[in-house]
Amino acid sequence: MIGIMADSHDSMDAIRAAVELFNMKKVSIVLHAGDIISPFTAAAFSKLDAKMYFVFGNNDGDRLLLKQRFEEIGAQCCGDFADLELNGKRIALLHGIYEPPVNALAESGDFDIVVRGHTHHAGVTEVNETLVINPGETAGVLTGKRTVALLDPELGVQIIEI
Repeated sequence: MIGIMADSHDSMDAIRAAVELFNMKKVSIVLHAGDIISPFTAAAFSKLDAKMYFVFGNNDGDRLLLKQRFEEIGAQCCGDFADLELNGKRIALLHGIYEPPVNALAESGDFDIVVRGHTHHAGVTEVNETLVINPGETAGVLTGKRTVALLDPELGVQIIEI
């Protein structure tokens, strides 16, 4: 199972709740679609019992220190975009600031799944046979809902409020 999150925006309580959920659900991989924001949040993410991959968002500040702190806890920084092969699926991971690249990735047929953040609105759509997953905002700062997603090969995608 894969845990998916985005837009955690330094909310330590929300990050801890997401980590607790992911550990309880025994996810093996966590994808973060950007806007972690500050390097100090690595302390909360260090409690994950899963491999973490993340991309930068438009609000991430000191990218060099963010990369360093997260790599110290075993997370993998993928820059602005990741092309991942996980659990037999080809996954594009990006923050998704601009809609045309997100749509082009989904329409290309090159990916089974496109994971994006930025809008703070949770949702799952299908473009041709590609799933586009936005877990919403982990922090809950704009919508008032703190959400993450779980991707299970047998059950599909669930958006969960934490």
